Amino acid sequence: MTIALYARRKNWPLDAVTVRLRHSNIYASDCAECETKEGKLDRIERDVELVGALDGEQRAKLLEMATKCPGAPNTDV
Repeated sequence: MTIALYARRKNWPLDAVTVRLRHSNIYASDCAECETKEGKLDRIERDVELVGALDGEQRAKLLEMATKCPGAPNTDV
């Protein structure tokens, strides 16, 4: 929603946004950057698809904004 509102405000040609999420569990001991080292952790991967005649800078800015949304994992298409 934030991405669509931002694109609309900038008058950028964003036609649609599709977000796909994948959930899995990983062992904490297998996660190099995690603070917790015991038990299992939830892992959520996200793909963001932007549809429209966006240039490279516009697309990069919108994907950057998606990463900054609260709780957003940092995986993009």
